[in-house]
Amino acid sequence: MSLSVAIIGASHKSHRFAYKAQQLLMQRGHTVFPVSANGRSILDVPGYSSVRDIAQAVDTVTLYVNPQRHQPLLEDILALKPRRIIFNPGTESAKLEQTYAEAGIQTLEACTLVMLQTDQF
Repeated sequence: MSLSVAIIGASHKSHRFAYKAQQLLMQRGHTVFPVSANGRSILDVPGYSSVRDIAQAVDTVTLYVNPQRHQPLLEDILALKPRRIIFNPGTESAKLEQTYAEAGIQTLEACTLVMLQTDQF
């Protein structure tokens, strides 16, 4: 099943986990929306500087930003109304997870790469 996935903290640097996740998501046939401060295209996929600019429904948000950088994005992510949010290692925040859970959004503390490689995505 193909899902639409916003990658917050996307990177054009091939050694970064966000880049590797985007590669694997695309290989698995998922639609990706790379979101980064500069909004540049990554792996020939148009980039976004904000999730507000994504015009399609998003099933999953996968986070690659620390909680301090995440906090200002909270309202935009809530407005996006994803089904779930994956807090990758280093992005965890009990407060943010609780806010999303109260809004009816599933949260997971997990690694997107591991989930994809073990067919748990």
